[in-house]
Amino acid sequence: MITFENVTKIYQSTGKQIKALDNVNLHIEEGEIFGVIGFSGAGKSSLVRCANLLERPTLGKIVVNSQDLLKLSPKELREAKRNIGMVFQHFNLLNSKTVFTNVAMPLLLMNKSKKEVENRVYELLDFVGLRDKAKNYPDQLSGGQKQRVGIARALATEPAVLLCDEATSALDPQTTESILKLLKRINQEYNITILLITHEMGVIREICDKVAVLDQGKIIESGSVFEVFAQPRTEIAHDFVSTVMHDEIPESVHQLIQTQQSTSQIYRIVFVGNSAGTPLLSQIAKRFDVEVNVLFGSITELQEIPFGNLIVKFEGEAKEINRVLMFINQQEVTIKEILADVS
Repeated sequence: MITFENVTKIYQSTGKQIKALDNVNLHIEEGEIFGVIGFSGAGKSSLVRCANLLERPTLGKIVVNSQDLLKLSPKELREAKRNIGMVFQHFNLLNSKTVFTNVAMPLLLMNKSKKEVENRVYELLDFVGLRDKAKNYPDQLSGGQKQRVGIARALATEPAVLLCDEATSALDPQTTESILKLLKRINQEYNITILLITHEMGVIREICDKVAVLDQGKIIESGSVFEVFAQPRTEIAHDFVSTVMHDEIPESVHQLIQTQQSTSQIYRIVFVGNSAGTPLLSQIAKRFDVEVNVLFGSITELQEIPFGNLIVKFEGEAKEINRVLMFINQQEVTIKEILADVS
């Protein structure tokens, strides 16, 4: 549905070259919600703007809906862009026009009949819950309402692809949640493929199927949301995951461990799916001569799959702890020693 092949984007600035994208390769399947996350300056906005040629890449190939955008004539490109909607961070609404006219603008530019425009606009305003605001102006709306207008406008031409450039970063948490639910509904009911750019891992967790981590213009990690959250391979991905998973040992616990003189060993145990409900620690305490101390724990849901994370300390004879580890390795969990992390 959307493919980036060896895409590089270089900007010229005061005689210097700035490489915003560096040989990016990315494929997004039809019907997916694909998130791209990165820190400020990573190249996220350049990536999403290249997807509809608001920015032309310096090198590479971009295919959307089976069309190589860089090979299209100006007329063909205009037609292709009608099949690619875009939602902006700061809404990009016309303040001098009503909500109705803002949503209608793409249709008016296509010279659709008055009846077609009216039917489509009211259909979309009903969908985003703003029919009663049709005669209002953007300045009379809240931030969340403005973004809903922007989303309705992006859907006006019935696109197959929706590009979202930091669509929730200007919104409060409650409004962000409602916008994410709306985007999920758009994906499910209209079967629209969504490419979503964000710097918030919580947004990725809530609605995305897959995610790519962008750093200094390069894709450094990608995969299903579950894979990246469960086992981030890069430090940057781990940092992002930690912002929503809260899987690090609190500093107070660090200090407690460092002051204790014992034969204890510390481990991270990850529970996935049905294993999240297994009374593993209770079984260990009953079957083995060790003391089990839970230092930290959390459980969340990733793509409707329970994901649990425990940091535990085992105290006892080395032989007995090894028996515990053998038992745990036979279960449907992942365990890793993290004693070195707290030294």
